Amino acid sequence: MANAKVYLYVSDNPNRKTKYDLIAVEKVTDRGTILVNMDSQVPNDVVGEWLQKCELFSENAVIKREVKFGNSRFDFFVEDGERKAFIEVKGVTLENDGIVSFPDAPTERGVKHINELVFCIEQGYEAYIIFVVQMKGISRFEPNEEHHKEFVDALNSAREKGVKVLVYDCLVTPNSIEVSSKIDY
Repeated sequence: MANAKVYLYVSDNPNRKTKYDLIAVEKVTDRGTILVNMDSQVPNDVVGEWLQKCELFSENAVIKREVKFGNSRFDFFVEDGERKAFIEVKGVTLENDGIVSFPDAPTERGVKHINELVFCIEQGYEAYIIFVVQMKGISRFEPNEEHHKEFVDALNSAREKGVKVLVYDCLVTPNSIEVSSKIDY
């Protein structure tokens, strides 16, 4: 992408290999310019904030991060009365003509997490995978079979076995990002 506007974070850590982190990119589309968050650490933080105020769980829910269960460490574990749920978060940045897809590269770790979420269901827990679309202005989400068919097959199988798959876009500004709207899947 020639002449793209990028947003960088400058680090003063002398032990780093690079001085900059890529935070966001302005993408010019036929629908206008969209700001795409590229910081891979942000989706978990965004979902953590969203979980505290969304209607998925009650305001009394206890939300824990990075909880190990089985052979995986999940992004979130939520206890809400009798409900207990594991949640895995995936950031989505690949967009074409208003359609976003995941993964953008093969992800054996992603397949492992999906299979472990099925194990959680089998053990009596709720299980969710939340795809965080790190931009606004998209029409739908599609799993990316071209980049990793095994991931798509695992995701479809997990849905059939009770893993809830949620997709939300985000309102992205140069200084903030927050979950915005549910996207069709």
